[in-house]
Amino acid sequence: MTLACNSALFGSLTDAYPFTQYAGFVLSVGALQWLCTCLLIALGTWLLPLRPVLSALLLLAGACAVFDRAYGSVVDITMIQNVVETDLAEVAELVTLRFAIEFLLLGVLPALLVWGPPVRRTSIMERTRTAGAAALLAVIGCVVLILPFSAEYASFFREHKSVRLHSNPIYPVYSLGVYAHDQVIGGSSSELAVSLADARIPEHPGRELIVMVVGETARWDRFGINGYGRNTTPRLMAEPRLTTYANVSSCGTTTAISVPCMFSFTTSRAFDQHDILTRENVLDVLQRVGVNVLWRDNNSGSKGVAARVAFEDFSNEDRNPVCDPECRDIGMLDELDAYVDAHGGDILIILHQKGSHGPAYHQRYPAAFERFTPACRSAELSACTAEAVNNAYDNTILYTDFFLSQVIDFLKRHDAEFETAMLYVSDHGESLGEHGVYLHGLPRLLAPASQTHVPLLLWTGQHSSILKHTVDARSQQAFSHDAISPSLLLAFEVEETQLDDASALFSVEEHDEAAPPKG
Repeated sequence: MTLACNSALFGSLTDAYPFTQYAGFVLSVGALQWLCTCLLIALGTWLLPLRPVLSALLLLAGACAVFDRAYGSVVDITMIQNVVETDLAEVAELVTLRFAIEFLLLGVLPALLVWGPPVRRTSIMERTRTAGAAALLAVIGCVVLILPFSAEYASFFREHKSVRLHSNPIYPVYSLGVYAHDQVIGGSSSELAVSLADARIPEHPGRELIVMVVGETARWDRFGINGYGRNTTPRLMAEPRLTTYANVSSCGTTTAISVPCMFSFTTSRAFDQHDILTRENVLDVLQRVGVNVLWRDNNSGSKGVAARVAFEDFSNEDRNPVCDPECRDIGMLDELDAYVDAHGGDILIILHQKGSHGPAYHQRYPAAFERFTPACRSAELSACTAEAVNNAYDNTILYTDFFLSQVIDFLKRHDAEFETAMLYVSDHGESLGEHGVYLHGLPRLLAPASQTHVPLLLWTGQHSSILKHTVDARSQQAFSHDAISPSLLLAFEVEETQLDDASALFSVEEHDEAAPPKG
C-alpha cells in the first residue's frame, strides 16, 4: 500500500521537496506513511480480524490510487458524498478498461492473496493485546521520525495540504469517518437546541456598539503592552481606556476548536465541535433578543459560529479593498460606518483576523511594518535562522497593533451616540522553535504555554456600561475562552436566570427598568 498506492503522494512531495535537497525528510515521510498505515491496520483489528481489515484497506487504497492517477482527484469528504449520491450510469462512465485492470492489480489481487496463507486462530483478548502493542509501537515510531525534521514537518503540515491529501489510505479513511460522523450528527439534529430561553434585554436608555476582534495565532508574551522587550504595541500602549488581561488560556490549539468553543455555552473541557451545529451559540442568543450581529471574516471562515447571522467574506479582493496581493485585516473596516448608520438598536460586529497565521509570517503584514529585521521570508522555517523567524512573527504583532488601533478609532467616531467597547482575544498561540516545536496544533494536554496563553484586551468608550474598576480588578485573574460568551451577554446587558457575572471578564452598571426605552 505504501509503495504501490502512493505514487501521487511521493510525486507531489518531491515536487515540493526535491529529493536531492531533502533526501532525509522525503525518506522520513515515506516511513511515516508506512507507520500510519500500520497504525490504521492495528486500530482496525481491535474491531475485526486481521484479514477482513487488510482486504478492505487494500481494496480502498487500490481504488483511490487508480482514481487519483486517472483523474488527479483525491478522495475527500466531498468526493465521498458524490459517490454516495451518484447513480450507476455515472459510475459506469468512470470505470474504464484501464481503470478496471489497474484496480484488479492494485486492489483485488492483493486482497485475495491475503486469504491464501493459513493463519493461527486467536482469541479476541489476544488479538486486542497484539493490536494495542502494534499501535503503541507505530505511535512511538512516528514521534521518532518527526523529531529530527520538526521544522520541515511544521511547514509541510501547514503549507502543503494538497500533498497530504494524497496520503492513501490514510486520508480516504479519515474522510469516510468524518462523513459518517457528520451524517449521524446531521440526522439526529433536525432542530437547533435553544440556549438561554428566557434571555432578554430590558428597556433602558443607550445603545451598544461592540466590536469583537478574534485574533489568529497571537502569543500573549509577544505583546509589548504585556511586558515584551520589544515595543510591538506602541499604539495600544497609548490608549488610556484599554486594559490587558494577564492570564487567559485558549480552548484549544487550533482555530477549528477554539473559535466555536469561545462562542459556545459549553466549558472548554466539555466542548464538542458539533455543539456549534446542534445548539444555539451566544451570537444566536444575542440576535434572538434583538442585537444586530455581523461577522466579517479575513481568515478561514467562522467554523459554523456565524451560520445563522450576517456573514461577509473579506479573504478575497472581490470584497476586501486592501489586497497587495494578501488581503489585509484593515480591509474589514471598509464601509463599517455606513453599516452602523443603517442599523438601529444594539450592534455587535465580529472581525476574524488573518493575524499572525504561519508559517509564512512575512506575508501577514505590509512592507511598511517590517520593523524587525532580518525577517524570515520563507514558509520553510528550517531555511531561516531563529532570529529571522522571530522577527517576522513580531512584525505581524506590530501590524495587529495598528489594526486594533484603527478599530478603536472607528469606535471613537461613534462614542457620542453609542456605549462602545472593543474586545480582542486570540484563538490560540504559536510555537516559534522552542524545544524544536513550531506553529501550533499540539494536543491541549501536551501543548506548551506559547500555544495556549493568549492575549485578551478590552477597550471601553466614554459612556460604556462596563464598569472599569471591575475590569481592572479582574485583569489579573485566571480566565479561559469560557469567559467570552457570558462577557458578551453582560456587555449587551442581557438578563438571564443562568447568567453569572462572576464568570465574566467584568461587571456592568445596572439600569432602572423604568427608564425610557433604548434608542
